[in-house]
Formats: sequence, structure tokens, C-alpha cells
Amino acid sequence: MKKHLILAIAAFIFFTSYSNAQSMGRSYSTALGVKVLDGGGITLKHFINDRDALEGIGYFWSHGTRITGLYELHFDITDAPGLKWYIGPGVHIGFYNTKYGGGSFAGVDGVLGLDYKVNNAPLNLSLDWQPSFEFGTGRGFTGSWGGLGIRYTF
Repeated sequence: MKKHLILAIAAFIFFTSYSNAQSMGRSYSTALGVKVLDGGGITLKHFINDRDALEGIGYFWSHGTRITGLYELHFDITDAPGLKWYIGPGVHIGFYNTKYGGGSFAGVDGVLGLDYKVNNAPLNLSLDWQPSFEFGTGRGFTGSWGGLGIRYTF
């Protein structure tokens, strides 16, 4: 336990001390944080250029676990510095708990959302909707994914 705490503190100090000046402005290149809605998840978002980003999300909720990968296209909102809207495709895989029938599933996703980078702070907020269709032992179409993302930018 003590080793994990020391490692977590060291990682936090490393990321804090090496966050670049760009992440303190209205843009960022990488962000790590949480996404909450029905359950919670860990999210990592990385821009591969000024417009396109890749986002990976590991969800944990009452029915099981799910890993989602998204390709997001970001667009500025006029007269709203730091605020962008985004849209894009994605895929996911996951596992249901035995309480909900067990089994694995895979599917395709879409995403539509808003992304805000707080000026002069290493903070990014997002709000999105991720409709998806599951194959395998999945449940077909579901529109309940997405949520509020809170991320540290670096």
C-alpha cells in the first residue's frame, strides 16, 4: 500500500512538473482523467493534429466493463474561446457480469459532444453522447453511453 502511494505521488509530481506551457492556454495535446454517467471510466485523449483526436475510455458500471476507442473531429465554436464541438466514430469491446447474463460483446460507436479547455489551468471538461450498437451477446442499440469528462491536460 505504501509503495503504491509513493508511486502515485511521484507520478503526479512528474506530470505536474512536466506539463508544457501550451496546456495552460486554450489548447492541449493530451489529457487524462475520468468520465462519469452511469458508472465511471478512465479516459485518455490525445490530439494527433489541431483537429483530430484519439480517445480511449475504460468504463466500469453495474453491468460489467467496457473499453471504447474513439476517433474525434474537433471544430471551433465562434466567439467561444476554448470551446469546441466534436463528432466521430469508434468501436468497443466488453464483458457483462454473470448477474446480467455474462458473456462478451463488441460493437460500433458514434460520439457527439462539447470539449472545453479552461484557460490558464491544466483542466479540460467535456460532455458527450456516445450511441452504440452491440454485436455478440450484446443488447443491440443503446443510447445511454457518454457523460461528463474531467481531465488533467499536459
